[in-house]
Amino acid sequence: MTPNFTPRPSQQNILRYNGGRLGIAAVPGAGKTHILSALAAKIIREGDLQDGQEVLIVTLVNSAVDNFDKRIKQFFNSPIESLYKYRVRTLHGLAHDIVREKPARVGLEERFSIIDEREAGFIRRESVNAWLASNSLDDYLDPALDNSKQDWIRRSQLPDLVDSLALAFIRSAKDRLLTPESLRAKLDASFAPLPLAELGYSIYADYQRALAYRGAVDFDDLIRYALTLLESDEEFLERLHYRYPYILEDEAQDSSQTQERILALLSGGSLPSPLRRGVGGEVGNWVRVGDPNQAIFETFTTASPELLRKFIRENPSQDMPESGRSQPSILALANHLIDWVMTAHPDPNVRTALSLPHIIPVPENDPQQNPPENPEGIKFISKKYTPENELEAVAKSVKNFVDSFAEFPDEEKPTIAVLVPRNQRGVEVVNELRKRGIEPIELISSTTETRAAAGSLNYLLSYLADPQSARKLSKAYEVWRRDVFGSNKNAGTERRSAQNADQEQDAAALRQHIEQIPSLLRKMVNVENFIAPSQADEWLAAIGEVDSPQVIEELSVFRVNVQRWLNAVALPIDQLVLTLAQDVFSGASDLALAYKLALVLRKAADDHADWRLPELASELAVIAKNERRFIGFSDDDSGFDPERHRGKVVVTTMHKAKGLEWDRVYMMSVNNYDFPSNMPNDRFISEKWFVRSGLNLEAEALEQLKALESNSEYDWYEEGTATMRSRLDYVKERLRLLYVGITRAKKDLIVTWNSGRQGDATPSLAMSELMGWWEEVGPSRAEFRFTKKYPGK
Repeated sequence: MTPNFTPRPSQQNILRYNGGRLGIAAVPGAGKTHILSALAAKIIREGDLQDGQEVLIVTLVNSAVDNFDKRIKQFFNSPIESLYKYRVRTLHGLAHDIVREKPARVGLEERFSIIDEREAGFIRRESVNAWLASNSLDDYLDPALDNSKQDWIRRSQLPDLVDSLALAFIRSAKDRLLTPESLRAKLDASFAPLPLAELGYSIYADYQRALAYRGAVDFDDLIRYALTLLESDEEFLERLHYRYPYILEDEAQDSSQTQERILALLSGGSLPSPLRRGVGGEVGNWVRVGDPNQAIFETFTTASPELLRKFIRENPSQDMPESGRSQPSILALANHLIDWVMTAHPDPNVRTALSLPHIIPVPENDPQQNPPENPEGIKFISKKYTPENELEAVAKSVKNFVDSFAEFPDEEKPTIAVLVPRNQRGVEVVNELRKRGIEPIELISSTTETRAAAGSLNYLLSYLADPQSARKLSKAYEVWRRDVFGSNKNAGTERRSAQNADQEQDAAALRQHIEQIPSLLRKMVNVENFIAPSQADEWLAAIGEVDSPQVIEELSVFRVNVQRWLNAVALPIDQLVLTLAQDVFSGASDLALAYKLALVLRKAADDHADWRLPELASELAVIAKNERRFIGFSDDDSGFDPERHRGKVVVTTMHKAKGLEWDRVYMMSVNNYDFPSNMPNDRFISEKWFVRSGLNLEAEALEQLKALESNSEYDWYEEGTATMRSRLDYVKERLRLLYVGITRAKKDLIVTWNSGRQGDATPSLAMSELMGWWEEVGPSRAEFRFTKKYPGK
């Protein structure tokens, strides 16, 4: 081992590994990446590899690939020593490697393409819209709704609901290796109607036809085809088994059935029957490390932490309980959450949400010592806040904390994060912090700047798509005058017709005139007479009575810009966007964003030859509303290091915070809506108010899919059962999410809750338990209790 790596007791045991299967349950901050890197280096150094063999490391995200590569190289004096001795891949990267070797074997062209999530969403949404145009979900709507309300729901709510259902259905079908054709056969053989499965099948089949037309596959297809290839070509599988004699799997708690099966086969597992797709025989060298307590993506994917738990039970295993991340009081809090969930949660069905091991501090000789004990660093705010009051209270606390170290050198400033349950809440936090003069680091779906730029360009494209609309022309003017109406409106009126803007009084007067213009534009009856009148000097008549020379001059300049935009409509979409950006953006960052947005729209136009300005504007609207991650602006691809942002406030979701740590952490909205416990007064986000009987249609559709695969009369579909079971799964996942949030904190943890939009939410049951326990044993007894529970630590 290298001099700078001192293995902890549990890590020493793992480094004694000499082959076979090994399951590792690692607590937050245990050093999973470091120990797998050290193990890979040990295997390479000890000469266990023959010519043409590599240690295969499989991880979850691209940033982890680079991290592993860097860590492994640090164990060698020269990069040559490890050259071609290991390979680090995400599962999708590994599947791509496998399928690229023999694409024809699974029916693909040699030059098949892979579509990203954005493009997959386009195609799926088109299939959803086509289905809704000729089908109905009326049987699932609440019959108490009046006709006008039902019409509104069909227009504004069902497209998103059906799209979400279709995404889950298609993913699950592919994880089960069900093609549209095999699914159709099962539906035809079914002796009972399964309308949601029929819905899912229709969209799935249409979606796959669209992919085939493009000669493309999505990420889920890659996984499915890789498994199909391994199961059908024994010679190829044997070749890969030789190539990868050791498989080290990171983040195994997020593994799906198909991922587990692929790695089992590559490691030398036997081929079980199709009816029992288990792991297979106990052969091959396969190390799986993960933390089932941090499995927080089950709702969004086909992953299940039970797969790793089962592997750990059935194979040799080793816990990694030591962690130097958090101070002992925070460790004690996290451990109590485990104990309470396992033994005392009022619903026995969710007591498997969390499991041992407890987290223990690192030994005294460890180079990464736990921060000093500080019970005062934990604060549960019991006060009932409205959502708005909670924003204000947290922003005020953050402001005071940031001001307290303002004069410190950057390297001495703490790291800070505000963790929220959902992206939209993060946007609200960002806006509240900015009101108080704090510029946060945004780690949510898209940044404020991206959303603002996309929103501005969306308004302009929407007008150009409908140039007779006075309302859209008015919005276009507001974009053109972003310095008055936009996020930088306090910057003054320093451009265009503001000749006297350097004189404060004149600038204020000009602003007063400018603020009248949107209303004047909205009231126009004939926009064409304003933009292109039959007589050049008659354009003002379209506006009506205007006395102010400043307003007339402002409108005259605006008209010239609008005419130029309309003349540019014939340009390719990327050139049009850049033309608009030059007129409405002045900052380098906004122009850079516009360039990337232009590329996104150009790709969308290339992929959809029938798309015109309305559809392209809608794509920008999606980004502006924070509904989808904007590719190219995410830290998921390059990694995010809180240490690079000392003294800054990071705002992110609890999901995105996984794997990260900060000195001070604020956890917001810990109420019984965002963290339900399956109590009678809990509400569930997946159960839409307009769906009859409180059904979770996504869960019901997946249950109908599952029923099609079963040959047992006892597994047949019963409406409502899946909804109840999905509640339990969601409750368990949110308990794990709470655990993840707590264990992001190194020194300080502040937890708040709010009463929700309807004012009837309460603190989550888990928060109430932790708050009561901390009041009882907290500041005076936390250290004693921790020492007593873990003697010698």
